[in-house]
Amino acid sequence: MFSPEGPTLRELAVQAMSSVEHGYDLLAPKFDRTPFRTPRPVLDAVASVLERTGPYDDGLDLCCGTGAGLDVLTRVCRRTVTGADFSAGMLAVAGRRPPDAGPEVSLVRADARALPFTGAFDLVVSFGALGHFLPAELPGLFGSVHTALRPGGLFAFPVPAPPRPRSSAFWTLLGFDAAMRVRNAVRRPQFVMYYRALRFGAVRRELRRAGFAVELYALPGFGRRADGSPRARLLAARKAS
Repeated sequence: MFSPEGPTLRELAVQAMSSVEHGYDLLAPKFDRTPFRTPRPVLDAVASVLERTGPYDDGLDLCCGTGAGLDVLTRVCRRTVTGADFSAGMLAVAGRRPPDAGPEVSLVRADARALPFTGAFDLVVSFGALGHFLPAELPGLFGSVHTALRPGGLFAFPVPAPPRPRSSAFWTLLGFDAAMRVRNAVRRPQFVMYYRALRFGAVRRELRRAGFAVELYALPGFGRRADGSPRARLLAARKAS
């Protein structure tokens, strides 16, 4: 599917019937040939905002997958860049990135809810990973990020505007989430990936409870909706100094 080099329908079905970790291990060799990889325009838009809010010394890409977000960090960080993911397969692909003349890059296998870092970074980014966490897991996730950041550090991730109820995208995402809930009701281990389970208000509320001050930046290049609101924003949560 997606391209001649991409995963087949059967391979995607096997992934969906696996755990999240094993599913991504299976998908890793072909992941970059799917629409699930964060698109370059999103990465560039996030980097352009972070270049204005820096400088940053040490950055972490949370749930880094095959390493798309590492390119953002190498643009905005001066000293070190770390990618963390719990899929060994995804990290193996990320490790094949060509060497960069910029900051030192390292990869760590870790659970985002229990990161093995304390005050190690002044920037943490994440791309497309929040759908893998249930609402009840947000306090642990955001608490882990808070601990990994230095005072004044920033946790940043892009947030697309939700699709309108009458749009095809709305019904596509709704249908995907419904199918995933049925799958998880009848099969273990669960494969947690929901597009609509986390509401923006709940995410912002839990970030504040974890000790972050939250700001929003419109991402350039994605335009605005009919009501004037941005089609995509960067959520920037800053740890108190």
